Order: sequence, then structure tokens, then C-alpha cells
Amino acid sequence: MDTIALGDRLVAEIAGYGSVLVAFSGGVDSSLVLAAAARALGADRVAAMTAVSASLPAAERAAAERFCVALGVAHHRPATGELRRAGYRENGPRRCYFCKSTVLDAAVELAGRHGYDTVATGTNAADLTAGFRPGIEAAQERAVRSPLADLGMSKDAVRSVARDWGLRTWDKPAAACLASRIAYGIEISPARLARVERAERAVRELLARHQPRDLRVRDLGDEVRLEVDAELVAAALADEALPGAVRAAGFGELPVRVAAFRSGSLNDPLRADVPGRA
Repeated sequence: MDTIALGDRLVAEIAGYGSVLVAFSGGVDSSLVLAAAARALGADRVAAMTAVSASLPAAERAAAERFCVALGVAHHRPATGELRRAGYRENGPRRCYFCKSTVLDAAVELAGRHGYDTVATGTNAADLTAGFRPGIEAAQERAVRSPLADLGMSKDAVRSVARDWGLRTWDKPAAACLASRIAYGIEISPARLARVERAERAVRELLARHQPRDLRVRDLGDEVRLEVDAELVAAALADEALPGAVRAAGFGELPVRVAAFRSGSLNDPLRADVPGRA
């Protein structure tokens, strides 16, 4: 199906929702849902909600704000309390469930208070089959709508429609929350989240001439793994300032290792526990 038809189907799907509050991370998926809602219903019947917490990088929050202003939709930015939940702080394999539960509870409450009929997320069809995603369970429990997944739209399809519509986020790299950089079993704290954010910002500045796309600073407890685009590994290894910049961000004397970026690499121990899964 071509991108025009896909976009039309998405708009038609959301047109039946009534007024909509979109749980808006600022990534390409939720950006497309928000833009489609504005097309389907008019900007005055649509709003975005971006959960503000220590796990959201400041740059991501600012970009989300700019997108909503350009689209002309209301943008709610409530402070959410993930860190008050023991299940989130303890950082076990179901951390995302506790995070999404907190965020979506805030979205449902906000929607009810402001009279929005539906809460929607940017979950796409690939997310449903991408392996361990406890956050999706939290959305299903709250009857939150996921139009991209309902229409079977993959990430590639989402990017194609977003590009066709001229959305600035169409080629934006995935940007998981800062907590996803901390290995399971290591307690989440504001200080740990902040040092990851500082370290990633410092590394991006040092590698700016190489225009890094995917970059993660992984807190493994006894070491730090810096993951960059595969083609930038050699440049990162050759940059003598990088380890010092990471340590200066708050990692003390921990060793810093460089590796090629892999999405969800901290989930490897979980995959190893599942029979038949490599």
C-alpha cells in the first residue's frame, strides 16, 4: 500500500476516536499519531501529553514542545512520579511496566479532567512482536488506543508516511528513556539518570563532526559501555578525550568500553533465559 493510502487510513481510523489525548514522547511514532489526529479532528480537539521526569532528556522535552507548537495543539507536561514506585526504582525486567503504568494513569486522568474521549499512543505493529515489551501490557490494561498497531503499520511504514507529510521527526532515531541505559538490577536514581544524560551530551559534542545518529552510554555498574553507530566505533576508540568526558560526567574511575550500537542490548540476559531464543 502506498504512503498516501496508509496516511488516509490512519486519519480515517482516528476520526472515529472523538477528541484525543496523545501520549507524546516526541519520537516519529507518536508524532505521526499526533499529526494524524490533528488532520482527522482539528487541532482544537487534540492534545499531547509529555511526561516530564528525570528519565526524559531535556533536549527531548524541548523538541517535543517545538513540535506541538508547530502543529498548533495543546501540550500538557505533567511531572510524573515513576521514581516513587518501588518496582521502577528496583529496575527489574518489568521496569517499563511500572513506568508506562504511571505515565498512562496520568494520561487517563488528564483526559478525563479535560474532556478528551480517547487516549492514544504511538505503539506500532513491530512493537507488538519485538520481544519483551511489558509497557504494552500497561496500555492494554487501560484500554489505551494504538492506531498504528491496529492498522498493522511497521516502523518503515510510519517513517514513510511521516516523510510524505513533511514531519520533521520522520528520520529521527529511536530515543528510549534514560532508564533504559541502566542495567537491570542496578537501582534507578535521579543521580544515575543525570550522569547518563551528561555523558551522552558530552560524547555527542566530541563526535559532532562525525554526526552520530545512535549513541548510548550504558551504566553496567562496574563499567560503562559507550555504544555508537558501527561506522563510528573506530573514531570513538581513537578519540582519547572520550573516556575522560564520560568519567567527568559522574562515572568516576569506571572503565569505559566502546562498542557498536545495538537497540535493546541490555535485554540480552532476558533473551538468554527464554528457551529457544538466541
